Amino acid sequence: MIPRPPPPPKRQRGAVWLELSVEADTEAVEAISEILNRVAPGGVSVEPGFELVEDGLGARVDPSRPATIRAYVPARDAAEGARAAATASEALGHLQAFGLRPIGELRTREVDEADWAESWKEHFHVLHLGRRLVVKPSWRKHHRTGDEVVIDLDPGMAFGTGLHPTTRLALEAIEARAERGPLGRMLDVGVGSGILAIAAIKLGATRVLGVDIDPIAIEATEANARHNRVGKRIRAREGSVPTDEGPFDTVVGNLIAGILVELARPIVDELAPGGTLLASGIFKDREADVRAALEAAGVRLFGRWQESDWVALEGVRE
Repeated sequence: MIPRPPPPPKRQRGAVWLELSVEADTEAVEAISEILNRVAPGGVSVEPGFELVEDGLGARVDPSRPATIRAYVPARDAAEGARAAATASEALGHLQAFGLRPIGELRTREVDEADWAESWKEHFHVLHLGRRLVVKPSWRKHHRTGDEVVIDLDPGMAFGTGLHPTTRLALEAIEARAERGPLGRMLDVGVGSGILAIAAIKLGATRVLGVDIDPIAIEATEANARHNRVGKRIRAREGSVPTDEGPFDTVVGNLIAGILVELARPIVDELAPGGTLLASGIFKDREADVRAALEAAGVRLFGRWQESDWVALEGVRE
């Protein structure tokens, strides 16, 4: 889940926010996000390292480049903002002292309330993922070329924007599966923004059911599906597995390892025999646990993708 840079909950006319940002190796993102969350409880945003393409209008994720982690705190009281920055800087200094991964210095800048509505958008570019997939923020322009599959998304409402490695891995897995044969009828467990469901339809899936325990995710999926003109083929509803609507030809779950382990059996039960399971959101240290749970539930695993510390798996129900 990568939200847009989040303002504090109470916003006043003429207010000023202090932006805190750090550039760091991707493997340090989680630790830095935790530090910034302590002084900016509204959350953080993560912008992956990327190279600009299409004369600067688009971007392609480059895992070898540092990511940028941003957070925002109210700066109506200059002393309060300075304390927040000092607290974050001190904690980052302790982290830097370990020398495990390159971590840049804390940078600060003020953002006026009047500029807020547009300023966060500059951090989102057109992203090229896999061989054909393109994720385009709704306010950016992009002219489709060749056999590109373009997903038009509003990151302001998104639970998955293509920015996080787990979402990128899931998209690449769906694309790879679609190139080998029809996706058929698909279930997306933890549908979020609907980005995976939309990609699947545009890559040939006949229908997609998306389930999520968060009603806001259902609204986001429905809105994004309509915007991409695939609303009639994607249905989203609140809930989880079992859906009582199987079996499905393909099941996708971009979750976390603990949930994949917990729900392994009911997720696999949604699959038709010979159906494909695509699982993402797996931290590499938990890969063995997820593999064991899925195999015990009746899946033969044969595909694997990895980016940084994250892994996605593909298997077939036997």
